[in-house]
Amino acid sequence: MLLIKKTIMSTLVIAPALFSFSTGVSAAELTGCAAKKQEITRQIEYARAHNNQHRVNGLTTALQEVEANCTDASLQKERQQKVAEKQEKVNERQAELKEAQASGRSDKVAKKQQKLDEAQEELAAAQAELQR
Repeated sequence: MLLIKKTIMSTLVIAPALFSFSTGVSAAELTGCAAKKQEITRQIEYARAHNNQHRVNGLTTALQEVEANCTDASLQKERQQKVAEKQEKVNERQAELKEAQASGRSDKVAKKQQKLDEAQEELAAAQAELQR
């Protein structure tokens, strides 16, 4: 179940940029579970068009899970939790960077700064998902 959720979430983050099918209602107009269902449906169509039955099977299972278990309230709560986790990670990375700066080792500082930048990007992506 957790793997399915991670697959769905990672797919939903990438998919809008990759696939643009005309369905009459733009993904920007839909929010919450409706947007999630529409995006999975578009990906199923894409996988079918490219004869990727394994992907179709996985996405069909994911769509069934969304239809059975997704509520806008639960989705919002899940996204808020993800933002909180990403914020915590950013805070940890900031503390690590301060330690590295205190040590005076530029190689450690650069490495910790890179990790902080990545954590901040993940936080921004989670915050963007929260708005959907």
